[in-house]
Amino acid sequence: MLNKLFTLVLFLFLTSCGYEAIYSKKNYTNYEFSISELIFIGERNVNLKIKQGLNNYTSREKGKKLIVEITSDEKKKSIEKDATGDPTKFKITIEINVKVVRDDSRNNFVMKESFTYDNNSNKLELTEYENEIINNLTEIITEKIIFKLSVL
Repeated sequence: MLNKLFTLVLFLFLTSCGYEAIYSKKNYTNYEFSISELIFIGERNVNLKIKQGLNNYTSREKGKKLIVEITSDEKKKSIEKDATGDPTKFKITIEINVKVVRDDSRNNFVMKESFTYDNNSNKLELTEYENEIINNLTEIITEKIIFKLSVL
């Protein structure tokens, strides 16, 4: 009985704490910028994921107007090998160079994220895992870009 009462009280406190996701659709209107032109150079899959994240901020009438050029680069390298020379660990690095033009000012900044992972003997699973890593790293970078654009 005491355990059920404790669970109920805990549930009531946690549901009314006022937590909201920062990047939710409801809160994206809080950022006072609009992307009037979005230019992509580099890795197609990374660029598509970033474009998907920035679509909410294009063609809005609110806030400062920005022209954004994004250059992406994705690198995969072997960082550890076994005795026979086969790779056992890989590292994926995604680097994004962002150029922002606002009225007469220009800003450049670089976002870089990397992840280290073990090799897998099943190459299909390894490829799927690498795609998932790239998507996750790109989402992290997109959130950082949105925040950086909001404070320019």
